[in-house]
Amino acid sequence: MIKKEIGTDQLITQIIKGIEEVKGNDISILDLREIENTVCNYFVICNGTSNTQVNAIVNSIQKTVSKSLKDKPWHIEGSENAEWVLIDYVNVVVHVFQKQIREFYDIEGLWGDAKTTTIETNY
Repeated sequence: MIKKEIGTDQLITQIIKGIEEVKGNDISILDLREIENTVCNYFVICNGTSNTQVNAIVNSIQKTVSKSLKDKPWHIEGSENAEWVLIDYVNVVVHVFQKQIREFYDIEGLWGDAKTTTIETNY
């Protein structure tokens, strides 16, 4: 079976929908396409207030993407302690943090050359 190529824009839209569904905070999209030697095209970064919310965000993203695009992640890492969970959709990698862990690792600072889009949430 040939896997149908899913549009990156559609994927990002569904990921954000999944985050918003369970009130994930501080959503950012980092466009890495202009940077050399990157592992993917985009990072989507957000945070939750507890490991329970981080896990809820991860589950919501998976469910939303699976339901609307029939796609599932290539790899997931960090669900055990739910401080920083990485969901790898190959071209798009999602980072779901607890707030203090996100501040500590400062991914946006490390990838400062990336074009960043901040998503406004209404909750």
